[in-house]
Amino acid sequence: MTALDLHADPVTLTAALVDIASESHDEAVIADAVEAALRTQAPGFEVVRNGDAVLARTNLGRPSRVILAGHLDTVPIADNVPSTRALLDGAEVMYGCGTADMKSGDAVFLHLAATIAEPVHDITLIMYDCEEIAAKFNGLGRIERELPEWLRGDVAVLGEPSDGWIEAGCQGTLRMRVRTKGTRAHSARSWLGDNAIHRLAPILTRLSEYSARSVDIDGCVYREGLSAVRIEGGVAGNVIPDAAELDVNFRFAPDRSIDEATEHVLEVFAGLDAEIERTDAASGALPGLSAPAAADLIAAAGGEVRAKYGWTDVARFAALGIPAVNYGPGDPNLAHKRDEHVRIDRIIDAERVLRGYLTA
Repeated sequence: MTALDLHADPVTLTAALVDIASESHDEAVIADAVEAALRTQAPGFEVVRNGDAVLARTNLGRPSRVILAGHLDTVPIADNVPSTRALLDGAEVMYGCGTADMKSGDAVFLHLAATIAEPVHDITLIMYDCEEIAAKFNGLGRIERELPEWLRGDVAVLGEPSDGWIEAGCQGTLRMRVRTKGTRAHSARSWLGDNAIHRLAPILTRLSEYSARSVDIDGCVYREGLSAVRIEGGVAGNVIPDAAELDVNFRFAPDRSIDEATEHVLEVFAGLDAEIERTDAASGALPGLSAPAAADLIAAAGGEVRAKYGWTDVARFAALGIPAVNYGPGDPNLAHKRDEHVRIDRIIDAERVLRGYLTA
């Protein structure tokens, strides 16, 4: 078994985690290593294994509980394991799959769990599996079903890459499929048919003319977006197509529910000759920054907070009534890239900020 030293500095621990390959559905080795390290190096923690997720918590009777959550899995490796270090634009960085998303965040959490003897909050640590693939496999969902008491707390911090900012809440996401129908004909006699692809034109016009809303919630500005993301149609090079379809993705501010977001998209396309079906949806998460535990975290980070663009598992905690933020050393723009990397100073800063928050 690979041994992890949780007392090593979080930069060294990041490299150790990155060097353990852990693509989704293949997290057993890294989960074994994390479990063994927590059981032997964090004596104040109760430790539980659930599938390939590892959970640990203190029970010190503190007045509040902070959840530190991070996923152990990565996207498929792209010739970028093991980790390497180099200088980039004058800053020292670490390259490797998962450096930004999100093993640097995991390393900070694990290091703090092993090295803080007297936290001012009780701490729950959740290192889970299968975040990078379909939601039905997500380890947090399994934990919610099987061990719901482990997801109780006053604030949740996800180590998702945020480039050292606190990114509060998250957008909701909605996918709609728009279908048009026509009449098939030979393209040499196109007037005998009705081109289903051409029928998508007014729908695309509505999208190109769409004016996105921005909304300020708790000082975080969420900008919405409605975009075509896939188009399909056509039979052959000499056939007028009788069917076409378009997938539309709506990223909506967390003040809308899924039903409200759906109704908005239907209003955008009102009066057009098309069938519209909702194919996927996930609620957003309100920032919840007025909660005392969340406000203390923002103060510890120097007040640097912004809206989260994209969907993350903070939405799962928000649905449970727990304020949740994303805070990790990685740059979200580097996640999943072949040259994925994290700045060393960002790891050091994240450890410093969270140590101050958990001990002040």
